[in-house]
Amino acid sequence: MSPMLEVKDLKVAYGKIQAVKGISFTVDEGDIVSLIGTNGAGKTTTLRTISGLLRPVAGQILYQGQDISTVPAHDIVGLGLAHSPEGRRIFPRMSVEENLLLGAYGRKDDGIRKDLKAAYELFPILGERSKQPAGTFSGGEQQMLAMGRAMMSRPKLLMLDEPSMGLSPLMMKRIMSTVTTLQEQGTTILLVEQNARAALKIATKGYVLEVGKIVTEGTGEELLTSDEVRKAYLGED
Repeated sequence: MSPMLEVKDLKVAYGKIQAVKGISFTVDEGDIVSLIGTNGAGKTTTLRTISGLLRPVAGQILYQGQDISTVPAHDIVGLGLAHSPEGRRIFPRMSVEENLLLGAYGRKDDGIRKDLKAAYELFPILGERSKQPAGTFSGGEQQMLAMGRAMMSRPKLLMLDEPSMGLSPLMMKRIMSTVTTLQEQGTTILLVEQNARAALKIATKGYVLEVGKIVTEGTGEELLTSDEVRKAYLGED
């Protein structure tokens, strides 16, 4: 069976600066795939390119066999690929429910209310405070809202960019547990995360990026026990 997502020799540049230098990787249906690496490695740029916010200068992005390298971002969402961005990017003056409904803006079906209920079941705090302005939420609560909003498009593949950034250890564990729950419910996950240990613990497969190139790959367990990865990314000697 072919991968759900296949990135082939992807190159992305900001002007003359090449941020992604010919990376290739796959995401199989039902997996959690983690991209790890330091700041500036090209992780966020990769996600932004897959979701259509940036255009590659070379390479291919195949989603369910279709080349989406030049497909507009709003059409990519319609294909079943959602992106929860770094920094959460919620609308602070709008209510929690209004933010969630924006995630379903492109849908024409009658299942939106059902999915809204599912988001409230996944994150009960959102349902309890659904009429509250989203800007009054804590960082962890805003991350739940960003993930819930992405799920409102009914994605087959959900891309999460730094979901644990700025969160307490307890909240980070909760978010990572939710990522696993989403996978168990049938959503495929592509996870960019600077907390390498947390990302690899839940990953089916992982890729390590350094300055725009993939330098190591393997299962989550293999990368967790790799001496090279442990020294460089897990803070172990």
